[in-house]
Amino acid sequence: MPQVQRFPMGIPYGWFFVGYCDELATGEVRPLHYFGRDLVMFRNGSGRAVMLDAHCPHLGAHIGYGGKVDGELIRCPFHGWGYDADGYCKDIPYAKVTPPVCRREPVIGSYPVREANGVIWCWYHPHDIQPLFDVAVYPEFTDPAWARQTRFEWRCAINPQEVAENGIDTAHFAFVHETPAVPEGASSYEGHVRRTGSDGWREIDLPDGGSKRIATSIRTVMNGAGQKITMLQGVATVWLLVLVTPIEADDAEIRFCFTHPVAQPGSAEEAALQQACASIAGAKGVIADLPIWQHKIHRAKPLLCDGDGQILRFRQYFQQFYAAEREPEKVAAE
Repeated sequence: MPQVQRFPMGIPYGWFFVGYCDELATGEVRPLHYFGRDLVMFRNGSGRAVMLDAHCPHLGAHIGYGGKVDGELIRCPFHGWGYDADGYCKDIPYAKVTPPVCRREPVIGSYPVREANGVIWCWYHPHDIQPLFDVAVYPEFTDPAWARQTRFEWRCAINPQEVAENGIDTAHFAFVHETPAVPEGASSYEGHVRRTGSDGWREIDLPDGGSKRIATSIRTVMNGAGQKITMLQGVATVWLLVLVTPIEADDAEIRFCFTHPVAQPGSAEEAALQQACASIAGAKGVIADLPIWQHKIHRAKPLLCDGDGQILRFRQYFQQFYAAEREPEKVAAE
């Protein structure tokens, strides 16, 4: 039988996690590989997070390995050429005459970067088109009245669309997570934004042997292919950023970033909040999904039945975040 291409849809465009704000210090240089590209991220002297293509246009050194921040510039470790946040070569230490192209235009690729929700977001588009929409901002993730973020991360051989689609697949909850199906509720689509909401009730056991019925609410907002937030309310109020960054079309980093209102240390409320986060990220939560994602393929024409959720409608929405990859580079200029 012919080899099956696991994920024929490629890498979607949008805003994606590339780091946490508090983990990139001023002057720090970090080599990265996302979107099928070698990249270098650094925080310049004025505190701005910057993302550039990694390889120096001079003789091809990877700036992320040995490159140094010099004020607003990052200097290549090979010959000291200095590049600014927009990709212009601003200084060649030993040159008497700077190549005219360096004065005329950027010579190394740069990426739009935003910092919000405690996250460094990088805009990726295969044609290097500037952002088509903004990062959605949720101040709760950095509000002192809300708890410090609780963070989890994994790496999996999966495409971002498959991770996002998992939330639409309501039927799998019983079989993978051993919980009743979470109703998807009402969904709305508006351009690059998808919103869902569902309300219900849950019976909880009390210490005295009785039970209590509490209202539950789940609200999810997807802001393009790379930014998703889910707000859960019931026994505890927990907000979750789902951060899936493609390394290649079939390889991704997955992060869950939680916050919740600050609770009294050692209180029953704090314990309930911690348990809620651990449950979503734990053995019966996303960890149970990972082996399936690691080995599954994408079925472009799936055999579906009633009860499978709005999978095809979701795929129609997600399709807008794909564009053809750019032309391969030539080995020599014509």
